[in-house]
Amino acid sequence: MRLVTYTYRGSERAGAVFDDWVVDLQRAGIELLRARGDGTAPVRAAALLPSTVRGLLQLGPDALSLAAEAFEHVRASFTREADRFQTEGVLFRLQEVRLRPPVPNPAKIICLGLNYRDHAREAGAPIPEVPELFAKYPNALIGPGEPVVIPRVTDQVDYEAELAVVIGRPGRYIPEAEAYDYVAGYMAFNDISARDFQFRGRQWMPGKVFDGFAPTGPWLVTRDEIPDPHALRISLDVGEERLQDSNTGEMIFKIPQVIAFISQILTLEPGDIIATGTPAGVGFARKPPRFLRPGETVRVLIDRIGTLENPVVRET
Repeated sequence: MRLVTYTYRGSERAGAVFDDWVVDLQRAGIELLRARGDGTAPVRAAALLPSTVRGLLQLGPDALSLAAEAFEHVRASFTREADRFQTEGVLFRLQEVRLRPPVPNPAKIICLGLNYRDHAREAGAPIPEVPELFAKYPNALIGPGEPVVIPRVTDQVDYEAELAVVIGRPGRYIPEAEAYDYVAGYMAFNDISARDFQFRGRQWMPGKVFDGFAPTGPWLVTRDEIPDPHALRISLDVGEERLQDSNTGEMIFKIPQVIAFISQILTLEPGDIIATGTPAGVGFARKPPRFLRPGETVRVLIDRIGTLENPVVRET
């Protein structure tokens, strides 16, 4: 499934996408349970299928499995029931809704620096011996189509195409061999950075945590849809210019290593986001440097996930 958080007429809810349609998962659950003869379908669906993506993840694999069944039930009934589904708020055209970050309220956003060898070389940094970690915060999250705002205090706003992992089960001291069991799915992530703030001191955080500096989406693709997350082409375009082009197989620390390492330090929780680092081609390392400019559009493209696109504007 391609899970989304969508907004329609001021209500923010969990959905899943097929073609140009968004299915409301909780309301789809009502349809499924009614079809099975359950007279308490609305009450049971509210308990079994929370109305938020993070709520679904917190209930674990059974909730995602039921959500997938409900989604497929609506898809199978689409031809004969589409009009009724739209009337009852089960189904929306994609252009009717606003897509938000797939997980808009994670407890943690953990990012890796220098996790591609070519990026470490272009940054003039040694290859790390352990994962280099830093954090972002939910204030940085924006969804597809939302503008990346260049703050008034900097002109050195950079891009970084990344594959993000979303955690689906709580865990501490997770063995590498079991790490994928804790993954709910994957999405595109753009680690926007104000380089002058990032490199002003010894800590990266000031350049990483501005409002809107973590575009994510366009959806969360569940783990079953991506058998090998280390066999995905990852690239980034600004306008018609391709500035990054690599493969997730080039990561230094693979996803199981990263999950095992982080979970030694803290408990990973459903909805936590781990951004796995960026390949070469970032703006500050170019000669001359290539930073984002107002009026441009930046796109992260990842095989089997899709395109995360955001316009760039100047703060007024």
